[in-house]
Amino acid sequence: MVRARARQAARGAGFVALTATMLPGVIAAVAAAREERREAVRDAWVRTWSRGILKIFAIDVVVDGEVPPPTLGSGRGRLIVSNHRSAIDIGVLLATFGGTMVSRADLARWPLVGAAARTVGTVFVDRARAESGAATIRAVQKHLESGKTIAIFPEGTTFDGDLVRPFHGGAFIAAARAEAEILPVGLAYPKASGAAFLDETFPQHLGRLAQADATRMGLAVGIPFVARSGDKARALTDRAHASVTSLVGKARTICGA
Repeated sequence: MVRARARQAARGAGFVALTATMLPGVIAAVAAAREERREAVRDAWVRTWSRGILKIFAIDVVVDGEVPPPTLGSGRGRLIVSNHRSAIDIGVLLATFGGTMVSRADLARWPLVGAAARTVGTVFVDRARAESGAATIRAVQKHLESGKTIAIFPEGTTFDGDLVRPFHGGAFIAAARAEAEILPVGLAYPKASGAAFLDETFPQHLGRLAQADATRMGLAVGIPFVARSGDKARALTDRAHASVTSLVGKARTICGA
């Protein structure tokens, strides 16, 4: 217990120090960059911050499959869809794929993380408000039409266990309108990791993760497919759900879950 408490204190301090240091850094770097370079600069900082967080919390991400190159400059945006188990999933996806996220609205109020999320262009959605969902679809579509990468957890929240829950379809409407690439991803953690974010505040979750032993988690990358303007959101949703479900099985094998 003493060792876990010491580990918690060290990791908590490291998380605060890294985020507090990098937040003004990314703001200054983006402001100083040429217009056409700003997204690339922001993306590089986001990846660096995310990889630093994973290192602090001793999260070893083992990837199965090919991580595609960034979409910036390719002319086609990329929607990454994944199952969702832990707050650390955000760092895992950003470190691996770059881009930005669609996240639940209350993240904007989380200590320090909220400010960082707003700075890097996170799209916030309140699923209890219909108008928020419509605004999110428009925001995701705009990102994708600009050739950017944006990741979403279409289950809508975190869950315990590896069963992939039904997907919300809003982001797939945006993907079809933008004719974007959809990249399915499966995440898995060892059962003993305690990674699930359930019935606790973010500081409580962060504190519990900070006490944990080093974690080897699995990330399985699927085969991307392109949404077309005539595609039905339900068909895209079902295809992505089936792929993520299969990929979670692969990810479980990687991490020994």
